[in-house]
Amino acid sequence: MKDFEGLLKNYPFNGTENKIKSEAKRIIDEHYENNDTSASLKLIFSCLEITSLKSTDNEKTIESLVEKVNLLNEKIPELPKLAGICVYPVCVETVKSLLIEEIGITSVIGFPSSQTFTAVKLAESALAISDGATEIDMVLPVGQFLIGNYDYIFDEIQEIKAAVHEYTLKVILETALLNTYENIFKASIIAMEAGADYIKTSTGKEGSTDIYSVYTMCLAIKAYYEKTGIQHGIKIAGGINKTQDALLYYTIIKDVLGEEWLNNEYLRFGASRLANELISGILKEENNYF
Repeated sequence: MKDFEGLLKNYPFNGTENKIKSEAKRIIDEHYENNDTSASLKLIFSCLEITSLKSTDNEKTIESLVEKVNLLNEKIPELPKLAGICVYPVCVETVKSLLIEEIGITSVIGFPSSQTFTAVKLAESALAISDGATEIDMVLPVGQFLIGNYDYIFDEIQEIKAAVHEYTLKVILETALLNTYENIFKASIIAMEAGADYIKTSTGKEGSTDIYSVYTMCLAIKAYYEKTGIQHGIKIAGGINKTQDALLYYTIIKDVLGEEWLNNEYLRFGASRLANELISGILKEENNYF
């Protein structure tokens, strides 16, 4: 049994709800306008995982999405390359068989509620990687977290990371369900300690993310980095439809974590509708490519 009390004492959470909100608002007020540039939009686009996680997904819809990704540079040469495509495990093989661009293939597992056996999540991970996935997005067992069963969470993340080996593991915290900013901070620390390469805001199925949750996650990443020297990534997902939303998160991340995080090795956005908004902003004209 891991000493979670000792672990969390190493990373004290010193914020209050008022402090978290006032600091996040201050950052936005002071820096948002300077970040509202075409260069920032291009960087965000380069960190985008174009996402399709719908009940109606099938081979034809995924083929259509991959074809658009393959032709993106030819159709709109002003755009940087995307960071990746995010799909359900059963769709990975289709993506892999058709994808020409050298970008990441992300598969979700235990999605969206994490309410299944660890063995099932391990099987999903193994099958997705066998089919061509290069990154795995797993969902934190929020129900176990809320009753303080940190051992269960830690062991599951550790097992899945061991199974995916060198491939990237992102842990979705589902911040809207964690109730407090302190819980978001704790969940972030536990996930990173267990082996997550990234922490991710939400599935998009249980409420949206917000700047205060992202600010709290950034504080946890910064604290862990300062203590261990290990740099973890952050993925923003869940209700990000507008360039203004993406720029808010970009501004928080840039201010708290710094320039070292402003690349697609450590920063990702998971979205579908956001892609067209970013393209329109970069081209300065409406575009509905995706």
